[in-house]
Amino acid sequence: MSITANEVTKLYGHQRALHEVSFSISKGEVVGFLGPNGAGKSTMMKIITCYIPPTSGSVSVCGFDVREQSIDARKCIGYLPEHNPLYTDMYVREYLTFVAKIYKLKNAAKRVEEMIDMVGLGVEAHKKIEALSKGYRQRVGIAQSMIHDPKVLILDEPTSGLDPNQLAEIRDLIIRIGKEKTVMLSTHIMQEVEAICDRAIIISKGLIVADSPTSELSHLTATGSYEITVEFSDHINPATIQNLIGVSSIVATGKNCWTIKTNTSRDIRKDIADLATSQGLSILTLTKKEQKLEDIFKELTTSRASSTAE
Repeated sequence: MSITANEVTKLYGHQRALHEVSFSISKGEVVGFLGPNGAGKSTMMKIITCYIPPTSGSVSVCGFDVREQSIDARKCIGYLPEHNPLYTDMYVREYLTFVAKIYKLKNAAKRVEEMIDMVGLGVEAHKKIEALSKGYRQRVGIAQSMIHDPKVLILDEPTSGLDPNQLAEIRDLIIRIGKEKTVMLSTHIMQEVEAICDRAIIISKGLIVADSPTSELSHLTATGSYEITVEFSDHINPATIQNLIGVSSIVATGKNCWTIKTNTSRDIRKDIADLATSQGLSILTLTKKEQKLEDIFKELTTSRASSTAE
């Protein structure tokens, strides 16, 4: 495993930031580490990257214990903190060369040029960092985190505050990096998960409330509910739709058009088709809309965290 956390607890005085958090991330995975603000995401990442120790429990990176073998673990890690710590009075190449020398890289100049090309900094490489847009500053941050060719990349809120164009560019960059590295990505933006991650670990109030492939998150909620939009060829009595098992509500959205909300994960589209046939009607359109990831996130980080804490 690239990252293994075993019953990690972190206390700040009497405040419990993490409570017996356990998970593992395999080589080559791109994992979203999600949660509301203050959930414990940054704390967990700081423990993984050896910035702070856990109060109890253990973490290993590429087989190295972050407490007992901190130097070996750090060599395997590239880290971009939430607040990108750049020396803004330095030029891009100057800064990356400085970082490369900290890592004592043998061909530092060549590696700097490789990173500039990889993250798309070529047109800005002659500038001081203070003159760069936030999107390009994030690229510099990602470049410094990868310059020593780490096996594991830890990115804490890498797209926070970016405009839509910058956000798309950084997403594409992370996806490319994820083909070769193990990536742990912290965010509370659900679109990031859908666009980048294969798997999501969701934390709330210091507790893991979900750990699943992103495609299966909807099955972790209490209902797994979804919506169906349907257009019939002619008028239908709405009571006949409402009486179908699994239907929680229906709303007319146009002539012979309905939005049906369910309270079940069972697919009721066949039931709707059978109903139409029994009424001598045809179905012109029938679309299933899965529960929004934002709704899934909200349910998992409220009701489940509360019940777990109790």
